[in-house]
Amino acid sequence: MAGIAQWWRDAAIYQVYLRSFADGDGDGIGDLRGVRDRLDYLADLGIDAIWLTPWYPSPMADAGYDIADYRDIDPVFGSLADADALIAEAHQRGIRIIIDVVPNHCSDQHPWFQAALAAAPRSPERSRFWFRPGRGPGGDLPPNNWVSHFGGPAWTRVTEPDGRPGQWYLHLFAPQQPDFNWDNTEVREELLSVLRFWLDRGVDGVRIDSAAILVKDPFLADVEQELPPQNVHAPAQQTPDTQPLHPYIDRDGIHEIYREWRRIADSYPGGRALIGEIWLPEPRRFALYLRPNEMHSAFNFEFLRCAWDAVALRRTIDDTLAAHAPVGAPASWVLSNHDVTRHVTRYGRADTTFDFAERHHGDPLDLELGTRRARAAALLTLALPGSVYVYQGEELGLWEVEDLPDAVRQDPMFHRTRGADPGRDGCRVPLPWSGTSAPFGFSPAGAAAQPWLPQPATWSDCTVEAQSEDPTSMLELYRAALRLRRDQPALRSEREPLRWIAAEPGVLAFRRGDEFACVINLSDAPVELPEHDSVLLSSDPLQGDLLAPDAAVWLRLRGR
Repeated sequence: MAGIAQWWRDAAIYQVYLRSFADGDGDGIGDLRGVRDRLDYLADLGIDAIWLTPWYPSPMADAGYDIADYRDIDPVFGSLADADALIAEAHQRGIRIIIDVVPNHCSDQHPWFQAALAAAPRSPERSRFWFRPGRGPGGDLPPNNWVSHFGGPAWTRVTEPDGRPGQWYLHLFAPQQPDFNWDNTEVREELLSVLRFWLDRGVDGVRIDSAAILVKDPFLADVEQELPPQNVHAPAQQTPDTQPLHPYIDRDGIHEIYREWRRIADSYPGGRALIGEIWLPEPRRFALYLRPNEMHSAFNFEFLRCAWDAVALRRTIDDTLAAHAPVGAPASWVLSNHDVTRHVTRYGRADTTFDFAERHHGDPLDLELGTRRARAAALLTLALPGSVYVYQGEELGLWEVEDLPDAVRQDPMFHRTRGADPGRDGCRVPLPWSGTSAPFGFSPAGAAAQPWLPQPATWSDCTVEAQSEDPTSMLELYRAALRLRRDQPALRSEREPLRWIAAEPGVLAFRRGDEFACVINLSDAPVELPEHDSVLLSSDPLQGDLLAPDAAVWLRLRGR
């Protein structure tokens, strides 16, 4: 990649969940005007890029991940002119823009799918999707036993134009999200055209949703055992390399697609990033998508899922770096996103891992402990080599809102499982910006509409206004850490790899270069710090030269 500015290799990327970031027009839903109004806040925070969740026209059956038009902006978020203005204004502040592309499926309102419904079986229109006859007498049973990642069968039967029960179509997510057939040439050409459309408008990268499941097993064979409803984000069982990564996919076909996407991205001056959402449990397989002619980077979900435990964290960090090294790709580090329980909540429970199959919703929670650990985790994450993601609100110390009334929940995970899965709404509650009561500055003064999800009254102490200039706040910790991360050469240089320092059980300590060290105490007792010249930043006040439990510190070491 000679001549390409590989800015994504060490970037701090802020995830904007658009519906919940900031409401600029008073309708209770976040929008592009709201993001533009808060660009100075993001620049001051110290991030390098913004990743925006889908902004396309959509019926919103899955919060915008059901796309009806890939080349426009949903009116609830703004217009193409607003998107162009956001890109330009972000660039003026040195902030790059990454957008979501959703290539596995579209909306059932997409013109292609509407044409497929109106067409006959085995027509060119239906060949863009996975239409198949049913099994059993009268074709009343789905074509196979695959299940949807949102619960229930992965197939829905259509009514043919003549009124008779007809074929079934595949949807690995909600029924309103029919899967594209990537063996179809039109599908491949269309999504390449979409990629070019947005890169031509100036976006700096794309995040590829559900990147590992595009190309299906052409035989559509039954799986030996039905997968749990949440299997899209839960790792499959590890299997020998001769077996497929996932019972639904054709691995070779997927890699062929991303080699073509990479060629397009690399043809743009200044560097355009391809970032994959890849939920795979085995690091070597994960790394296959990051070879020099495929994606540039991918989310590190194993780190996100990892327990607050020194042995587990070190193993995950080592495995991540070891998997990325042979393919020359940068590692990435993430603690939360719009699909998972916020880590302040996870870290405040007895089980600090994350798994879609068991969210521990309603388990006993110590928010003070979770917040203390989240502060330490921020310093750990921001000190690791590679890129880092900050999910909106984690810099404010927000926790999962688990007491949302059923009547306001919108996530199809909740509705498709009849409430057995609480869904993802709890991590998507609109941000608190200012004031002492809802909507906490999320919407402009005098707005008639309430935020699309209710905010807890206890967030009054978590607003940007309340935390700004409070040196003990989570916000000021993130601002200081991101500023130091940008200013410390060792933290932005791949020539300064992580080197572990001998430490007591329950403690992680490592160097980046000769003069920087990070120490994280995951034990239940204070520990002594290594010899150092000065303290750059600590997640909790130090007790002399002792680091408290569940705390982290950045040190300037005595140079050699």
